Amino acid sequence: MKETLHDYLRKAREAMVWKLDGLGEYDIRRPLTPSGTNLLGLVKHLSIVEAWYFGKTFDRPFAEELPWWDDDAEPNVEMWATADETRAEIVDRYQRACAHADATIEALDLDAEGQVPWWRNPTVTLHGILVHVLAETSRHAGHADILREQLDGTAGLSPTNSNLPEQDVAWWANYRARVEEAARAAV
Repeated sequence: MKETLHDYLRKAREAMVWKLDGLGEYDIRRPLTPSGTNLLGLVKHLSIVEAWYFGKTFDRPFAEELPWWDDDAEPNVEMWATADETRAEIVDRYQRACAHADATIEALDLDAEGQVPWWRNPTVTLHGILVHVLAETSRHAGHADILREQLDGTAGLSPTNSNLPEQDVAWWANYRARVEEAARAAV
């Protein structure tokens, strides 16, 4: 079970990083929703998720300082990249946090206990944290998929798997028009 969960987490992580490929700096950073959601910010946020949940939770702290979760940090600062933070820095940090998380996952049994002090029930297991981080990473990968599709039409799990029916542009335009027509007819 641990390997299955870990494998799905690895695939979700790969999808997150892939969503940045081929896009310019502005497109990976710009806010595409009223709440400011952006591709690079999602990756930055997930570096904290990996480092904290697989690090501090199990008394295996990530070696690098991640000030975005300090008590005095600006609200939501981990959800966007400042102009002086590079794509490479953020992606590399995310990959290091994931490698640290992988070491924790590999070292501990699924029933190993840890503490998440800000949760209502703070005592957790590696199994519970694996499920939690997999769900959070997958949720953000879904956000990233929609953002990327808005930017350049790219969708899917990887460069070789759009996870969509293989149709031409005309088919998709017709399909979208049918969906729009059904939505308007329902009101």
